Amino acid sequence: MDLLTIIKDAGVIGAGGAGFPTHAKLTSKAEYILLNGAECEPLLRVDQQLMEQFPDEIIKGMEAAGRYIEARKAIIGIKGKHKEVIVLMRERIAALGLTDYMEVMELRDIYPAGDEQVLVHELTQRIVPEASIPLKVGCVVINSETALNIFKAMAGNPVTETYITIAGDIPRRMTVKVPVGISIRDVLGQCGMENIDDYAVIDGGPMMGSIMNNVDGYVTKKSKGYVLLKKDHFLIRKKSVSLDRARIIGKTACEQCRMCTDLCPRYLLGHNMQPHKVMRALSYNLEDVLEQQIAQLCCECNACELFSCPVGLHPKSVNVFYKQKLAEQGIKYQPIQMDFQARSAREYRLIPSKRLVIRIGLTAFDKPAPLTQIEFRPEYIQIALRQHIGAPALPVVTIGEQVKTGQLIAKIPDNSLGATVHSSLNGTVIEINDNSIVIKVGSYV
Repeated sequence: MDLLTIIKDAGVIGAGGAGFPTHAKLTSKAEYILLNGAECEPLLRVDQQLMEQFPDEIIKGMEAAGRYIEARKAIIGIKGKHKEVIVLMRERIAALGLTDYMEVMELRDIYPAGDEQVLVHELTQRIVPEASIPLKVGCVVINSETALNIFKAMAGNPVTETYITIAGDIPRRMTVKVPVGISIRDVLGQCGMENIDDYAVIDGGPMMGSIMNNVDGYVTKKSKGYVLLKKDHFLIRKKSVSLDRARIIGKTACEQCRMCTDLCPRYLLGHNMQPHKVMRALSYNLEDVLEQQIAQLCCECNACELFSCPVGLHPKSVNVFYKQKLAEQGIKYQPIQMDFQARSAREYRLIPSKRLVIRIGLTAFDKPAPLTQIEFRPEYIQIALRQHIGAPALPVVTIGEQVKTGQLIAKIPDNSLGATVHSSLNGTVIEINDNSIVIKVGSYV
């Protein structure tokens, strides 16, 4: 069985948040394979700790993927501030005899260093064209946990667990390994708070994550972090503004200062992403959304909305609004050029992570979240059939069937992009619906 089949059968997806099926990413040859160890979202601590705990496994998983796509070089990108992790990874690369193939490069402590296109430029000086992917410039990007899952897949272990940082205004900040499908409430219960009624929970990082309407959901393979903040915190109030409200505020208050554009990471790479122009269209009630195609170049990093705008407007939300309008009309951005140069001002307009943390009011909570061993004993798990980009997986089990940890419970539909799904614990299938499979666990059967 070749590596691609092994990865496909194990249900490996991008663990950094997007959830793109890894086997599909490795179908093409590339010059470079890049490991995204930037973890640029404030407060999240998963990748740096995984590299510290499992350096050999991550290195071997990355090497296997790199050799498969015939990459001539493998580069691990880690922020320079993580000095101990950098030293460790370099030592292990040498010990494994891979110094001629693999190296660690130090990234600057900027946001969003973990954006794929920013990462590609920082590590290779190449620029991914507008509306394109790293493969267009000979690069494939995976993250630390994905590389670890590739290694596990080669050992015959499918993806049944994920690592999550619990952070924010809480007594106990930690990073934990949890079974996929466990309830989010069970995870949050470890943070040392008995009652979270006065708190809001951000699913993901503080910048790109969204506020959860309720916390009665279940962990998926791509769950990365939960940030708890009081409901009156600046960040929660900002993220709670509806799209309609954001449009009204932007329409009445935008002064066209250009700060949202001048600090936009994609604009600084030479792309035509100019949020101030999209805001201008909103102000003038321009109904022809065809002219607002540049909104589709927005990576939704939220730098414009949470850092750049001097009067607290919502340019990212307005970009999202126009993205939706363009999608409804079937309009896709058509690049007019393929070669790009970083703008000359880029070096002076990068966003320092520490300044960002201060700007969004998280300095008091920017503390370690140590990897903590916790044994979860849930009564039920609910495993989503769509934890990835692509078509939902199709159940291959029936109600009443007993399943074991690691057993395939849903497959990829024929001729579709998708990922397989496995049971994360022993138990009995008690419900199958369009969205998930519910399993009653172990001793509760």
